[in-house]
Amino acid sequence: MLATQDDYLGEIADAALVIDGDMVVWIGRTADAPAADTALDVGGQTVLPGFVDSHAHLVFAGERSAEFAARMSGAAYTAGGIASTVRATRAATDDELRTNLEKLETELLRAGVTTFECKSGYGLDVETEARSVRLARERTPEVTFLGAHVVPPDTERAAYVDLVCGAMLDACRPYARWIDVFCDRGAFDIAEARTVLEAGRAAGLDLRVHANQLGYGKAVQLAVELGAASADHCTHLDDADVAALASSATVATLLPLAEFSTRSTYPDARRLLDAGVTVALATDCNPGSAYSTSMPLAVALAVREMRMTPAEAVRAATRGGAQALRRDDVGRLAPGLRADLVVLNAPTYVHLAYRPGVPLVAQTWRGGTRMT
Repeated sequence: MLATQDDYLGEIADAALVIDGDMVVWIGRTADAPAADTALDVGGQTVLPGFVDSHAHLVFAGERSAEFAARMSGAAYTAGGIASTVRATRAATDDELRTNLEKLETELLRAGVTTFECKSGYGLDVETEARSVRLARERTPEVTFLGAHVVPPDTERAAYVDLVCGAMLDACRPYARWIDVFCDRGAFDIAEARTVLEAGRAAGLDLRVHANQLGYGKAVQLAVELGAASADHCTHLDDADVAALASSATVATLLPLAEFSTRSTYPDARRLLDAGVTVALATDCNPGSAYSTSMPLAVALAVREMRMTPAEAVRAATRGGAQALRRDDVGRLAPGLRADLVVLNAPTYVHLAYRPGVPLVAQTWRGGTRMT
């Protein structure tokens, strides 16, 4: 079965797909397929577009398993643990950061992810933030400058916001497509977030926002007001937040692996979908609150814990992620689009939720080349 995530093509049984170079050039029934130089039979399996992970923090050093163990013993999650990763990241060499980034990219590929976004945010000084976005740009065009992750310890807030909007932005802009800000309790307030986002936009970057993860606030509405591509987390929303998202092109990117790893309340995806909001799923892979590259697990959690149907969750992990990155060449399969696809060792994508934790990704293809 081929689940294209394309509104016109839909789901096709006994399907065939023809690739030329890095592009899909034909899709239809196997009986109607044109001749091709080579053929690969995946009969009995399911083909999906490659997953699009639109929210990941992959440039860092160290790990925080002790913090995770403390949370599992009852400690509350706050944004404060970021500081330990900042220390390790600043001390790491380029080669050490690059090696870890490449390892995580390999894990993403094995989990069926063919497009991923990558944030900075574990440097919080000009040199390390610039290194982070430069290294990220070696692996993906979807690079996000997140100097406004938290205010570093022993740093005056206003001075740090000025640094993010000034020298740090100047150093990171050549490598980044996006700017992001963590607008939440323990991070940046609405006024600070607005300042950062408007500076980024003036520098030519598009906008993303970490919004309403730790509590209620106005971050989602700020994201919509400024035309951000995505408001990410969206765990604590009131009616005004949902209405704002529903009336906009801003995607609500939900990150269930973060709730799983912090033992926190899951976002209400059902409420968002019923209101007409575009929803994406992403891994939020990071060493503190969601150290996982498993998009299949994110899909399973979305179905089990956030009341999404399997079809809705798969769409959110593919086409929804592409919309969160404002990409129209990935996230679905159709002639003229990139040949990024996943083969599942299952008769239907429902097995992603039906058989959670089972390694169902049999093959990952990126740009017409088999990667796993």
